Amino acid sequence: MLAVTDTGSGMTADILRRVFEPFFTTKEAGKGSGLGLRMVFGFVKQSGGHVKIYSEVGLGTTVKIYLPEASSAVKVQAPTSVPAPFPTGKETILVVEDDQDVRAFATATLRSLGYAVHEAGDGVEALAMLPRLERVDPLFSDVVLPKGMNGSQLAAEARRRRPGLQVLFASGYTSNAIVHQGRLDAGVHLLSKPYRKADLAREVRKALDR
Repeated sequence: MLAVTDTGSGMTADILRRVFEPFFTTKEAGKGSGLGLRMVFGFVKQSGGHVKIYSEVGLGTTVKIYLPEASSAVKVQAPTSVPAPFPTGKETILVVEDDQDVRAFATATLRSLGYAVHEAGDGVEALAMLPRLERVDPLFSDVVLPKGMNGSQLAAEARRRRPGLQVLFASGYTSNAIVHQGRLDAGVHLLSKPYRKADLAREVRKALDR
């Protein structure tokens, strides 16, 4: 995976949905063909890969390009040991994610690992749930959330209400970009999207064991 991040003006959701369309451009006439990103998209797809763009107005953009591993001239030795099982647990986790598909994956994965899971689509909903939850071990939240409250603000308020609450963040941006933009403090624990079951299992266990 190759990630390129800037701290520019970012893109609105309407523009973001159209960035790979042929000849679509926000530049004035004669200043851009609208084929640059389309060519990137085509090259990546021809290579059997995937490209994903995350962007937010005023904060910048991250482009992630995923390419398959080489399949020729590579000799792979058979593993000498059985891979370690995913770390599991019995704790209770509050998942806060506005993307319904991502939230469904996270909650299903955590439940398969033995955790009890509560879910919310934004920070406002999550804070409303807190008084009804007898126990929350870690808060697992996306950094960028709707309704005027981002993940960092949610975590601060949740910790004010429940001192010592452990927090794990997730984001499509790179950790350096998130910290540089002031969205998170340096040293926080961030899981990059998209993540696999192994990544989620490992990072949640780390948050719980701290």
